Amino acid sequence: MLAVGLVGGFLALGWWQISRAAGGNTLSWAYAFEWPVFAAFVVFIWVREVRLTVRDKTLRDSPAAPVSPAPAGAPATAATAFRRPVRTARRPIGYEDGGDPELAAYNHYLAWLNEHPDARPADYPG
Repeated sequence: MLAVGLVGGFLALGWWQISRAAGGNTLSWAYAFEWPVFAAFVVFIWVREVRLTVRDKTLRDSPAAPVSPAPAGAPATAATAFRRPVRTARRPIGYEDGGDPELAAYNHYLAWLNEHPDARPADYPG
């Protein structure tokens, strides 16, 4: 409802500026084009938000995306109500660290971070 009011108001202001520009106010020509751009921006944001809501609802209702429960003792919030499944990284076939101990340690660190998505880097035990 707010979007409809904003679009209507912005278009009315654009029409008002066109009538002022036709009366000789040259600055109003810029505003005559600016107000419809604002109206188009409101429509763009509204369409984007509707699409995001529909997509999130589809993901939430999908059996392929299970809902993970909130950690014990955590308050139920909108952020914890739905969590997307975590993708695990896989090493390509034939991956080698070249015998470099620093590279192997770094890869172990990255694997640990991937396995513990809610952990902070300071929680790393190594």
